[in-house]
Amino acid sequence: MSSERGLLVGGRWKPGSAVTEVIDPAKGEAMGNTAVASPDDVAEAAQAARGAQPEWAALAPAERRDLLTRAADLIEERSGEIASILTSEQGKPVADALKEVRFGADVLRYYGEEATRLHAELRPSLDHADLRSLVEYRPVGVVGAIVPWNYPVDLWCWKVGAALAAGNAVVAKPPLETPLAVGRVAQCLLDAGLPDGLLSDLPGEATVGKALVENQGVGLISATASVDAGRAIVAASVRHLPRLLLELGGHSPFVVLDDADVEAAAVAATRRSFSNTGQICIAVNRVVVSQKVADDFADAVVEATDRIVVGDPSDPAVTCGPVTIPDVRKRTLRHLANATARGGRTLRGPTDSFDSAPGYFLSPIVVADVPSDADVMREETYGPLMPIHRVADDDAALAVANSLPYGLAAYVYGGDLGRAWRFADRLEFGMVGVNVNDTTELLAPFGGWKLSGFGSELGPEGLRNYTRVRHIRMRLPW
Repeated sequence: MSSERGLLVGGRWKPGSAVTEVIDPAKGEAMGNTAVASPDDVAEAAQAARGAQPEWAALAPAERRDLLTRAADLIEERSGEIASILTSEQGKPVADALKEVRFGADVLRYYGEEATRLHAELRPSLDHADLRSLVEYRPVGVVGAIVPWNYPVDLWCWKVGAALAAGNAVVAKPPLETPLAVGRVAQCLLDAGLPDGLLSDLPGEATVGKALVENQGVGLISATASVDAGRAIVAASVRHLPRLLLELGGHSPFVVLDDADVEAAAVAATRRSFSNTGQICIAVNRVVVSQKVADDFADAVVEATDRIVVGDPSDPAVTCGPVTIPDVRKRTLRHLANATARGGRTLRGPTDSFDSAPGYFLSPIVVADVPSDADVMREETYGPLMPIHRVADDDAALAVANSLPYGLAAYVYGGDLGRAWRFADRLEFGMVGVNVNDTTELLAPFGGWKLSGFGSELGPEGLRNYTRVRHIRMRLPW
């Protein structure tokens, strides 16, 4: 499917000063093109946002909710077309693309409703009977949103939906690798009646992100990015100190205790390792398994991996598409070589069936007996590689799980829920899955600890993070 898009500046489409191709990773060739924004476009968009935001913030919450609901309905109506574009530019199977697009619509609806429940509070004074404190949540003003290429529609909606619901204007920077489906979603908001000036969407290089962070009219930067990109955002923010909401890289451990349901744990770990070809911030990056069940677990993982169908993501029978960019394939193979050089045993993959094929394909890879000092156990692969590391007991598993400076998501599987809960309680991560392989929940916060960032999205907390708190203390005329 061929597609193209321009720049959305203040609610109006315009051509950019430059254009670049968007590559279909399954074919290794262009499937469309996008305009490329410049720092000047950021300045224009931010100015338009500042002018439009006060009137938007003055609307009743239900009015903003109704518009977001109309936009969500349009996204669902057009979900087949949007998902097809997403599959072509990003490489995920069409069923997963549909799931992403529809969840994005759910997010807009949720934030619209949640904004009607964002109430001010009237609090008494501790020491004075005639004093009251009004604590209220007010919009930040203009939000800058920086979106990655792995889940562009989903994460764009997380940021734009929350920001608009809270009464802000938004200047978004979608990824140049996958900007086309996002453009169609942005159009749904315009078609739903979003006033001019409130939304800009500017695909661009790092210079555009830097200009967004440094613009003094932008009060909050929300970014999903790598740790290095997060550091660059923090460095660029020091001059005017916008608020930062950062979800950065992770390195998720999947811990299998010796009393776990081995079959269930293996299926769950395989799904979370290889879904979206491993290109997920909460993917399983390392499996830490009790020595007592390690062999059975590895056998079950191999069986589950053999059921994965790799191929053209537009084929409904395919469950694993290509990686999105060539660098992912290179890094995955480098991590594999390092793991096997250190004694790891390759149980599955990579096959040579894609070596001469077009596109960026890589079959799922399972490596057993990987030592804790292998690169794959310390660096985020962001590709389809599952390393399995054996440990003697729970204390050893906990030490390995907590050994890195990342703290986004972790998983633990065990039969005794009390034991698993106690283990989870000691994990140094912002999100923990106990006998579940996904920590994403619309009604609960999504965010990490340590180098994985700060702040959270989704849930009531996600909406409040796009506001600022104001305290008005008043004396009553008694």
